[in-house]
Amino acid sequence: MTRMHRTLLAAFLLSGIAIAQPQPTLQTRPAAKPATSAAEVTTVLPSEETVNSFLFQMFGHDPTTTWKVNGIRPSEVPGLAEVLVVITNAQGSNPNRLLVSSDGKHAIVGDILPFGAKPFDDARAKLEKGVNGPAKGPAKASVTIVEFSDMQCPHCQKAAPTIDQLLALEPDAHFVFQNFPLPAHNWAEKAAGYVDCVGRVSNDAVWKFIQKTFDDQANITESNVDEKLKAIATAAGAKGDEIAACAVKPDTKARIEASLALGKSVGVTGTPALFINGRNVSGASVDVQKKIADFQASQK
Repeated sequence: MTRMHRTLLAAFLLSGIAIAQPQPTLQTRPAAKPATSAAEVTTVLPSEETVNSFLFQMFGHDPTTTWKVNGIRPSEVPGLAEVLVVITNAQGSNPNRLLVSSDGKHAIVGDILPFGAKPFDDARAKLEKGVNGPAKGPAKASVTIVEFSDMQCPHCQKAAPTIDQLLALEPDAHFVFQNFPLPAHNWAEKAAGYVDCVGRVSNDAVWKFIQKTFDDQANITESNVDEKLKAIATAAGAKGDEIAACAVKPDTKARIEASLALGKSVGVTGTPALFINGRNVSGASVDVQKKIADFQASQK
């Protein structure tokens, strides 16, 4: 997902594009417990009913666009609730984030930026410790590039050549591919299991598998996904039936959940999300990404 897509909700707010009737409600996390000391800040979570009512009041004049609330939880900033919404229109589905004040009277659309003298160190440390996806390039490189991706995501498919271009420009970088299947995609989680299993069998086959799956993305459906992915795995150099069996094992599902949790811990809400030494560079041009990579390499 590009920066343009991450700010789609903001564009809706400004342009008046409509949201249709709300989807069935999802269970949300309970409100945070009251602070136990004066130094703590209580984060009050809005109900999903309130979120749906807000969106309906803003955009209810046009039934051609729909939304789905995917989560309501405390954000990384004390006092602000994070509301994750997937908006669907003729151009496709895109995740967006609202940050809601605890008094329930104000909302901000957009990203929360890390701040401080070393603003990206925290995310970098989390990524270095938590990545579990296939990797290539020197393990002890001065620059580590981490991509969170969804095999069913059309934006990820379109971004793949630009990431390859960046890696060609940065041959000394260490690259890690992390699974981040989005709930709005009906075969993405299964494909993530295949990626994880192929990657554990053959580091050579997994990159072929990822590319071939992106190439055939438009022809894969929820009903034929196993048939398609087994064939792609076999063509990539793995044993399709064995990979299919591995993909549904509990330990594989646990690895996917760990990758999702890692992404969320560094602020990922949609895909593709690209990090260079902990800095989120999603949506930037290859030229800018290279400059950032070179700058990071010089920082040691």
